[in-house]
Amino acid sequence: MAGITLVLDGRVALVSGGSRGIGAETVRLFTEAGARVVFSFRQARRQAEALAAECGGPERCVAVEQNLSTAADGHALVAAAVRTFGRLDMLVANHGVWPPQDAPIAQMHEAQWKSTLAINLDSVFGLVQAAVAQMDRQTRLAGQAVGHIVLISSTAGQRGEANHADYAVTKGGLISLTKSLSSELAPRGIRVNCVAPGWVATEMSAGSVQDPVLGPKIAAGIPLGRVANPREIAGPVLFLCTPLAGFISGEVLNVNGGAVLMG
Repeated sequence: MAGITLVLDGRVALVSGGSRGIGAETVRLFTEAGARVVFSFRQARRQAEALAAECGGPERCVAVEQNLSTAADGHALVAAAVRTFGRLDMLVANHGVWPPQDAPIAQMHEAQWKSTLAINLDSVFGLVQAAVAQMDRQTRLAGQAVGHIVLISSTAGQRGEANHADYAVTKGGLISLTKSLSSELAPRGIRVNCVAPGWVATEMSAGSVQDPVLGPKIAAGIPLGRVANPREIAGPVLFLCTPLAGFISGEVLNVNGGAVLMG
């Protein structure tokens, strides 16, 4: 007897920020599920090329170098994905920046504020806008609307983060964007959801998670007693893009080991 499988055969996904961490595990899982995947990278060329090769090479998985800090950048990345595989069925907006140094609001430079919002919000607007236009185009041609958009937020978007107001504001914005887009797009067959991770063991968080003083404090604030690994975030992202999640839209799925319950 065959078990239940999460299958994305014949579908095309775009994962922004896919060369490392959560993004890389999402790329791996989506290709394992049968999807063809385009993912973006900004600096980690060697890692991106190795991941693309690992996941099937140019017939299955393609890495695209793309800065993401403006709406136009988002449009360009979607266009590259469509040129590569001819269509787009799923968008995972995973890229983002978390300035690691504490910046109290009274001392935060305006340049940091603007840069974080540009990368974490402005470019996502462009990605979503272009992806929706492409999905609508496919609907007009095929008469069947099935699209998925998953935005990656954070626990910081729900309860804030002291000394990182710029980051928390953007992640809260993605939650609000998820709800707005779901109301708008669900009637057109495009499901929009959000995954909100807590602490995850990635390169971006390594300085904090591996710190001998801060690391144990972080783990102590998580009921499961540890930080997540990237695959534990990628799995829920995959689920939200499968038929098993066909009646889920506008949801914020917390993947944080119970941490939001702590305050």
